[in-house]
Amino acid sequence: QVQLVESGGGLVQAGGSLRLSCDASSRTFTTTAWFRQAPGKEREFVTAISRDGSIVYADSVKGRFIISRDSTKNTVYLQMNILKPEDTAIYYCAVSTYAPQKMARFYDYWGQGTQVTVSS
Repeated sequence: QVQLVESGGGLVQAGGSLRLSCDASSRTFTTTAWFRQAPGKEREFVTAISRDGSIVYADSVKGRFIISRDSTKNTVYLQMNILKPEDTAIYYCAVSTYAPQKMARFYDYWGQGTQVTVSS
């Protein structure tokens, strides 16, 4: 019923920036979040934003990443600045009926992911 499509990933040098987009087919859900998963590691929470504007960031990205939304387009963005090699991962967007949560189990639908690679 819900389709999420991420875009904007790519290869960037450490210190650079990328902006990811998440296009949703529905505005039914309360929160849109970004998660990431590196090879051999668990999927981890990055940031989330609710329809009311509540925002939560993981400590690892505070001050570097910015989540925002364009309600008219039903799109959520992730502006990633001062990228580090540790940020290399597949980035996924997901939607939830809850207020922003850091655990993946609260999210009902997921996008296909977009690869972000940061070279040192």
